[in-house]
Amino acid sequence: MWFRQLSFYRLSADSLVDADKLLQALEKRPFQPCMGLDWFSEGWVPPAGHLDAPVYAGRGSLMVSMRREDKVLPASVIRDFVEMKVQEIEDKELRKVGRKEKLALKEQVTDDLLPRAFVRSGRTSAYLDIQRGWLMVDSGSSSKAEALVSKLREALPPFPAALPRTKLAPHTAMTDWLAAGEAPGGFELDADCELKDGSENGAVVRCSRIDLTSDEIRQHIATGKQATKLGLIWNEKIRFQLTDTLQLKRIQFLDVLQDEASQAGDDRDSLFAATFLLMSEELGELVEALVEALGGLEDSQAQPAPATAPAAPSATAGGDAVDVPWD
Repeated sequence: MWFRQLSFYRLSADSLVDADKLLQALEKRPFQPCMGLDWFSEGWVPPAGHLDAPVYAGRGSLMVSMRREDKVLPASVIRDFVEMKVQEIEDKELRKVGRKEKLALKEQVTDDLLPRAFVRSGRTSAYLDIQRGWLMVDSGSSSKAEALVSKLREALPPFPAALPRTKLAPHTAMTDWLAAGEAPGGFELDADCELKDGSENGAVVRCSRIDLTSDEIRQHIATGKQATKLGLIWNEKIRFQLTDTLQLKRIQFLDVLQDEASQAGDDRDSLFAATFLLMSEELGELVEALVEALGGLEDSQAQPAPATAPAAPSATAGGDAVDVPWD
């Protein structure tokens, strides 16, 4: 349930939806297994095993989950089968197989093997923070995060969601924090970072389990290296690594939060509801604090979305797990 990585997007007022509208849109695009000659399939599934609908509503937030299946058919396997076919033809017909014929054989072999190929499955979860105007995606991969955003755009066109642009570039801010030996606000330096020389083919220095306020780190910065990754701790609650692309990786929700969630109950429904509520609130505050530490959003993105909670969903949107009153 706890997100381990985070890519986040700014939502405009035009992209805000209530739970019922989102539910109706996603129910029309459920996940279907990858069949026949399809290389992959994508669709929406319930965010957790005990839920029945593709939308889960918590206080001011809507959680969704996209599942994807990919056929696993290595190029080496296709090549081996093509070579076997070529050898059979050359032995039987006593002639050389030309390039165009080999390409046709490759297509034929691929079509024959694809329905029997193994399938790799994965899912990407996300939630819409309606009150703060963010889409939070549990992924440190830009391509996976963008795939989920694209599916939301298909379901709810045009669904305006854009990567945040802060006034201060993350690599500049992280480098300044290391040079000063401290981070602003509720953030504190952790014990890992990555520094890169800005020149072409420049040196890369990766530090782990090290005092980031040491002279060694400052010497690297003095020689022109800039921080591209930086370990931070926020309010003694969340440990994470900030990247120069404004993504959060290696997120760890510290014991104080996990203990608080576990005290909400030991049954699956109440634990899921408590965990989601805590996670969404803390991540929302963390992202807001991080953006502020980076000078705020550029003017074109600075206007926040209206701080209104989504309409209370019907029972199908989240089952009877939605028992927390809206703010």
